[in-house]
Amino acid sequence: MARSRNTFSEPPADLLSADREGMRPLAERMRPRTLDEMVGQKRLLAPTTALRRAIKAGRVHSMVLWGPPGCGKTTLALLLAHYADAEFRAISAVLSGLPEVRQVLAEAAQRFAEGRRTVLFVDEVHRFNKSQQDAFLPHIERGTIIFVGATTENPSFELNSALLSRCRVHVLEAVSPEDVVEALQRALDDEERGLGGEDISISPGSLLEIARAADGDVRRALTLLEIAAELAAGEGGEITPETLLQVLADRTRRFDKGGEQFYDQISALHKSVRSSNPDGAIYWLARMLDGGCDPSYLLRRLTIMAVEDVGLADPRALEMAINVWNAYDRIGAPEGNIALSNLAIYLASTAKSNASYKALAAAQADIAELGTQPVPMHLRNAPSRLMKSLGYGKGYQYDHDVEGGIALDQTAFPDEMGERVYYQPVERGLEIKLKEKLDRLRAAREQARAKKGTPGA
Repeated sequence: MARSRNTFSEPPADLLSADREGMRPLAERMRPRTLDEMVGQKRLLAPTTALRRAIKAGRVHSMVLWGPPGCGKTTLALLLAHYADAEFRAISAVLSGLPEVRQVLAEAAQRFAEGRRTVLFVDEVHRFNKSQQDAFLPHIERGTIIFVGATTENPSFELNSALLSRCRVHVLEAVSPEDVVEALQRALDDEERGLGGEDISISPGSLLEIARAADGDVRRALTLLEIAAELAAGEGGEITPETLLQVLADRTRRFDKGGEQFYDQISALHKSVRSSNPDGAIYWLARMLDGGCDPSYLLRRLTIMAVEDVGLADPRALEMAINVWNAYDRIGAPEGNIALSNLAIYLASTAKSNASYKALAAAQADIAELGTQPVPMHLRNAPSRLMKSLGYGKGYQYDHDVEGGIALDQTAFPDEMGERVYYQPVERGLEIKLKEKLDRLRAAREQARAKKGTPGA
């Protein structure tokens, strides 16, 4: 029985001449052929790890590979097929529709009936909607395909639970600059697939600069090296700092305005503010501005921090947040970014309290548990004679007319609840003074209710 060719294998010599091989991008030519050639991902693919042992033994399972661009998801899928002696088929959720998916699955079923497995690699699987993802389920269950989905987004949010329950999720990390340098050096030395025969020279420092500019993306690093080598070809083969400056002139960092990295970074900003770390707050603020985050989003989130995490420990924080928001609307970027910086530093540096947040949550919990309690008669408004005759407002003490300005024995809660204490100021910032006052007032109220025999005393 003749087997179809594994697409991971090199094409026949008569179909791929040396000239045509040279037309392929360097990143594609240097794609690892073995696990030993992969850089990074030591946590998953170190010699003693279970995944590496399973791959080398050909015991592969359906999985989802979650990681940033250029970290090796496609390469790992190719290697799975290679070590398992399986057919490799790839589709993209961006380019493929359901008819193409059905055709690929039908071919895999035929191949399975002939005794050969198929590794089906689905790139950007998160772009398939949840009903389209269901199309893979019966084929995974029957073993018709070894499903390998690749995604840059959190699978918990983007993939349906049925698909996740049938696959193992492996998290891949951005490749470190040191590991990227290893891949670049290999490309410079490789005479068969890389630049080894082109007499290209580059200093270790410049190689590291390319690696850092690639921002964890090996494919991007190899592309930058290839461009630099082409420019250097007319300059004696040396990639000089001046050459590199041209190549790296337009550096961009990884930043997905609606994806996992976006929410990770705003979380880091919020937690830096909460931890009173202005340096960390400025770093994450700068990262998000650098990535093109909408300043109005940052202003809204910083204002939330002023309310939620600073609270009444420093009421000026909310006032400053609103003022900065107004200032940004008037002056715009880049000067408006300085105002954002002022706000982030102030919020991170000032006293913090979530006492108001906790007070509201506690009151909401009582409402959920106790339901709709009637307003006590003395607290009800009585704008008409009928309402007065029914007892509305009866017994209410007008605090301004009471000695000391507070009717201490007057409750503010429904009769069935008794008194509650929700707001408990912290001993930071302005709340130190609030706590001192409220502690005295609450003690006086308790004594007054006890003396009068009021419920809840």
